[in-house]
Amino acid sequence: MELLQVFGYASALIIGISLGLIGGGGSILAVPVLAYLFTVNEKVATAYSLFIVGASALVGGWQQHLKGYVDWRTSVVFGIPAIIGVTVVRYYVVPALPDVLFNMGGFEFTRRMAMFGLFAVLMIPAAYSMLKNGKKITVKGDGEVKYNYPLILAEGLIVGAITGMIGAGGGFLIIPALVILANVEMKVAVGTSLIIIAFKSLSGFFLGDALTMEIDWSFLGLFTGLSLIGIFIGSYLSNFIDGNKLKKGFGYFILVMAGFIFYMEFLVQR
Repeated sequence: MELLQVFGYASALIIGISLGLIGGGGSILAVPVLAYLFTVNEKVATAYSLFIVGASALVGGWQQHLKGYVDWRTSVVFGIPAIIGVTVVRYYVVPALPDVLFNMGGFEFTRRMAMFGLFAVLMIPAAYSMLKNGKKITVKGDGEVKYNYPLILAEGLIVGAITGMIGAGGGFLIIPALVILANVEMKVAVGTSLIIIAFKSLSGFFLGDALTMEIDWSFLGLFTGLSLIGIFIGSYLSNFIDGNKLKKGFGYFILVMAGFIFYMEFLVQR
């Protein structure tokens, strides 16, 4: 086994530990780990990330369900348009994208640049959501759950499409939407968002990628298994370590990773 692969599998464990410790965000590292440590292409990296993110979110969501922090009706209302969005993108859009999207003055803008560039851009608000000092959106009025269906449909389709393109869960987009568009209490929004992420990520993978590409199940199973083991290790460590204190440092790390992806894709790859 090559040294990069050893670091890759260690990173899979670290992704899970970070999820268990800080409650989210760690799975956003799956795409860069797959792309740069295992050197898989952009289609495979984002596809495998969907499965890893979905499996991790399912475990985390079930833990939140046991604590009573999942609104299943809301997860279905938000989840259906998101599933449609991610499935359409993974089954129809991504396979149809050419290797080179366009040329401009001798500069080739590739599919890889588009997918990883968008991923890096969206890492910035994801990092910001960890860096902000505990400022939370609050529910309005009596806290009764009310659905703004037109906006929920639009938001679900957009978030699902973004998930399909970059292979990340997008919890930083879903949680505010649950609070603003459905008046869901913050703790419930966090737990419910994990179930929505699990639904749409796994649906996109099984209804899209699993039908359009060959999957290395032994590798994907090992990587995902290490991440899930890491979640339980992180959950145990959270009894001794304050995950909130680690969030800010992890947010800065995600910003560094975003810069690294831009450097690799738009400078080195040229």
